[in-house]
Amino acid sequence: MDKRNHIAVFDLGKTNQKVVLIDGKNLIPIDSRKAPNSVLQGLYPHLDTTSQWRFLCDCLSDFEQDHGVDGVAITTHGATIALVAGDRLALPVLDYEFEMPPSVDEAYNGLRPPFDETLSPRLPGGLNIGAQLHFLQTKFPKEFARTDYILTYPQYWSFRLTGQARSEATSLGCHTDLWQPKTGQFSSLVGRMLPKTLFPPIAKASDVFALSSAAAQATGLRPGIPVTCGIHDSNASLVPWLNSGHPLSVVSSGTWTIVMSLGVSPGVMDAGRDMLANVDALGRPTPTARFMGGRDHDLLTKGCDGAASFSDIATVISKGIFIMPGRVPGVGPFPQARGGWRGTPPVGMAEKLASATLYLALMTQTCLDLIGMGQHIILEGPLAGNLPFARCLSALTGVAVHVSSDATGTATGAALLLLEADHGPQLGPAVAPADLPGLSIYAQIWRDHAQLSR
Repeated sequence: MDKRNHIAVFDLGKTNQKVVLIDGKNLIPIDSRKAPNSVLQGLYPHLDTTSQWRFLCDCLSDFEQDHGVDGVAITTHGATIALVAGDRLALPVLDYEFEMPPSVDEAYNGLRPPFDETLSPRLPGGLNIGAQLHFLQTKFPKEFARTDYILTYPQYWSFRLTGQARSEATSLGCHTDLWQPKTGQFSSLVGRMLPKTLFPPIAKASDVFALSSAAAQATGLRPGIPVTCGIHDSNASLVPWLNSGHPLSVVSSGTWTIVMSLGVSPGVMDAGRDMLANVDALGRPTPTARFMGGRDHDLLTKGCDGAASFSDIATVISKGIFIMPGRVPGVGPFPQARGGWRGTPPVGMAEKLASATLYLALMTQTCLDLIGMGQHIILEGPLAGNLPFARCLSALTGVAVHVSSDATGTATGAALLLLEADHGPQLGPAVAPADLPGLSIYAQIWRDHAQLSR
């Protein structure tokens, strides 16, 4: 494909959905649209796929009229599957935050493969896709029996646009219990719990299919333009750096803060600390640690916009105001913690915002320490726009921190798969480490208390 062409990227996160139009020559966004996602009630909490499809079609139609669209790339959050019967859903798409009945959880725990096989830790709710499938198969056997294909979420949207059903490793390897990252094959759960034939043939994230006539009519795009098979969003953030030539770590942020390292010797994988192996676009296992950083920040700051000032951060350090892990229990490197404030209570939103900045930096550093840290750290997504966070992280880690020039988060990586470009974003200058008296002592006190919560 000509690198000058316009690529529309459907970037579907857990909290928000975006469609971004990328200039393939310069790898810069030309236009973008954003909307919140919603969870509907019914048989169980489920995603509003009707609204998501309408949003996608409207955006593509507008972009085609205003700029022209030459291809579509797809990236979505993980831990989500669609059961397809014909060209429709056999059941609504389950929200992975749904807390399934304890009896179902207990039964599933006896079925799932060991961590050494899948490198998938046992996670709460439906964060293991295997648990979702067990719930749907157990509670809705008639509907489940009508299923022709089980599709991970990026591949569901590729199916909607092209009519081609495929499986794909970055999505199957995302703490699903369904994949063996070290061998690149389905886990023993597939075939034992459900037929392997329910999963369509494996394709690469970069494989391209033609936009169907029906989708062309719905979107206003030209029939036959290329559409990618789709990629898990965290792994889309890795794509620009896969051939960088030096060890580095990528911090992909959104509702989740996902920390991944390339070209480093990983530490010991610990299922009890929300460590796992993602699978990159080349099919390689990638050490990963994560926490729900975006959700934590929203809970702590009540949606307060903007970045903390360094003077407020210095005040928080001097007063000894701490946020401890566990605001979202059951995930992250301290899954047993219950969170809360420690030390001097904060006064006003400014101190809460500053405390949250330090908390996010300390949690990110913890994740980096667990998986092995590269010589460079690259920030992607919303945290890339938070300079105080970046400078605090640099000071805490002693490693060069680079703010990604990609303001669209995962969109550039997704677009590169379609473009097959031989270039990607360049490492920009590193941020200056924050000069904050008492930061190292503050960090040590936080770590000591955090370890006690394990």
